[in-house]
Amino acid sequence: MKKKAGKRLHHLCRSLFAAALVLALAGADLLPAAAVTWADVNELKDEANSLDAEKKELEAQLDALADDKSQAVARKELLDQQIANTEAQIANVQAQIDEYAALITQTEQELTEAEEQEAAQYELFCDRVREMEKQGEVSYWAVLFRATSFTDLLGRMDAVNEVMKYDQGVIDDLKALQAEIEEKKATLETSKTESEAARSELESKKSELDSQRSEANAVIQELTANENETEAVLADLEAEQDALWAEAQRLSDQLVAEQAANGQSTESNPGGYIWPVDSRYITSTVGGRASPGGIGSTNHKGTDIGRVGYTSPIYASKSGTVIVSQYSSSYGNYVVISHGSGNTTLYAHMSSRKVSVGEYVNQGDVIGITGSTGNSTGPHLHFEVTENGVRVNPLNDGAEPKMGYLTGYTLSKSA
Repeated sequence: MKKKAGKRLHHLCRSLFAAALVLALAGADLLPAAAVTWADVNELKDEANSLDAEKKELEAQLDALADDKSQAVARKELLDQQIANTEAQIANVQAQIDEYAALITQTEQELTEAEEQEAAQYELFCDRVREMEKQGEVSYWAVLFRATSFTDLLGRMDAVNEVMKYDQGVIDDLKALQAEIEEKKATLETSKTESEAARSELESKKSELDSQRSEANAVIQELTANENETEAVLADLEAEQDALWAEAQRLSDQLVAEQAANGQSTESNPGGYIWPVDSRYITSTVGGRASPGGIGSTNHKGTDIGRVGYTSPIYASKSGTVIVSQYSSSYGNYVVISHGSGNTTLYAHMSSRKVSVGEYVNQGDVIGITGSTGNSTGPHLHFEVTENGVRVNPLNDGAEPKMGYLTGYTLSKSA
């Protein structure tokens, strides 16, 4: 008999719950805003649209120069910009993927919590029904269940409104939780679908980036097709480097003078140098050399460090103040740091720069990422050291050991 009564009560509970949801016509507020929102994703999508517009503009400019061999340097600059644009797109898509992952995790947790709340609220509803049955207070439910149609049911509402005030709050909470659960499920599916699409786009962008880097490196090599043209271009690039170096020394002297006038120390780091990258493989040294592949200065002004990729960190070789952080046709993305009177270091061909002019950096701080921008045919770091206003060889070659210079390196056969 008890089993039948229990089944009857359970059936009554579910029936009342179903009928009550029909009566709960008002909307309900959802849970507070999530830590990660779709607004964050949409902001990234807006940024992606801007990057795509920039990409199309660069492609149009490159198409205009495609058949003009005399514009190799201009094409290389545009390709460097295109590569930077693609790298930014990759970072944007990766950020979207990270946001989707956070949304998925967060939504799954919220969904679990909402389902638990729904179960608890449903149990509260059933407890209310059980209590009413014990007290014989089921008359208004009977009124509702005797309704012959939905219209009839609505017509009977006026008779039971006062009794339902408390129960309606329970019902509304249940309805709100059910609506929230459905919304969370939809959000979860959307997040998973868009995340997979973003992952596919990411792989496509990475492949595109590899092709662009190969094309950019090949453009400089095209200069070998015409010896006279090559010499003229190399002379212009070398002249630009010398002018940029001279300007860096002027800026360094100006900074030192300002520091002295303000009573500051003009020697930001009197110690030695550390390796600016993790590699110790030297592909070109300071001074005369055979121009690699017919490209580049035969009177090399710096030290080229190879066996790096497009993602290797570049470190400040000494502490100091950044006096240059910009792009040029010859150096590509480059940074110059002043270390005191007549002492600077220069880091060139970066894929990206991580510091700004006026910023003080400690020895070992990351100031950029290796690359092949400017007059370069592959990823490497062009590193220059100036002491007493003169470019010097930063390598401790053993013939004339110099305190604080770089040691433990390997020379390539062509160096």
